[in-house]
Amino acid sequence: MKDIKVILASNSPRRRELLRQIGVEPEIRPSKIEEKVTAQTPEEVVMELSLQKAEDVAEGAQAGALILGADTVVAVDGKILGKPESHEEAADMIRLIQGRAHEVYTGVTLICKEETGSRGRTFAEKTQVLVYPMTEEEIKAYADSDEPMDKAGAYGIQGRFAAYIEGIHGDYNNVVGLPVGRVYQEWKNFMAGDGSRRVPLPKKEDE
Repeated sequence: MKDIKVILASNSPRRRELLRQIGVEPEIRPSKIEEKVTAQTPEEVVMELSLQKAEDVAEGAQAGALILGADTVVAVDGKILGKPESHEEAADMIRLIQGRAHEVYTGVTLICKEETGSRGRTFAEKTQVLVYPMTEEEIKAYADSDEPMDKAGAYGIQGRFAAYIEGIHGDYNNVVGLPVGRVYQEWKNFMAGDGSRRVPLPKKEDE
């Protein structure tokens, strides 16, 4: 991957650092598309959104570039928890996940831009996270900090919230924001032509 121009359709510093961890220095080009969700399940939602982001950025990318779009959500009993809009909402989310298991889903789309179109692959990764029971004081103290405000489900497993993580089943990096191990394996198969599909590029509004 280090010999291919990789464009990350996200300004997430966590995803950028995870790609750097495997030797990839991506160009950061966040998608500016207005996200539209038609899917129902968390797995389908993150796949749909990752595809929208990647296709949006692929429209202006040069041939030969690999565009990576990603979206992560936290789900409890099938209910999606996005990024909190206030510290109070962050506290409500943490109350939902404390003392029990929940799931983290990340959808990833890889698009290889070509002269006449593109090839793409979309997949989703799920990790189960178990959180220790928390007191109300612990919940409020964490929710009132800045850490949960830009994170799905109102917590960061790589930050202070690590004190409350009892265990995980699956890929830890997926919870951080990008399952880089699977990304690399999917990319290898994708570039070898294994199961990739052609994706028509989105048309410009004036076309």
